[in-house]
Amino acid sequence: MKFNFVKTIFSIGISTLIAFGFYSFNGHQNRALIDAGSFTSILITLLFCIGTNFSLPRTTTMVRTVSAIFFVMVIISNLFFAFYIFSIPLYVIVNGILLLIFTLVAYSVYNAKQ
Repeated sequence: MKFNFVKTIFSIGISTLIAFGFYSFNGHQNRALIDAGSFTSILITLLFCIGTNFSLPRTTTMVRTVSAIFFVMVIISNLFFAFYIFSIPLYVIVNGILLLIFTLVAYSVYNAKQ
């Protein structure tokens, strides 16, 4: 696995702007949590979607596809949390489960070596 420096910086910038958007849409008391949580989860999925290359082209394609799917799921989840009042444990559990499932699926795809 190799990280492309320019695409990684681009992913960080996009993640920052999207997280700031969620922060500004949220008018509730948990603004800092949704900002940090959305930045982290969006950054992880975007890094694997845009900024990485693997030794096998099929592995790269599969990891990028899985990352794009989870990126959309994370965006939908954070949009929901940005517009509705939520508890901190609910946010941490939902986004934690999404990231753990993403990690498991991406790891399984990477180890398939196809």
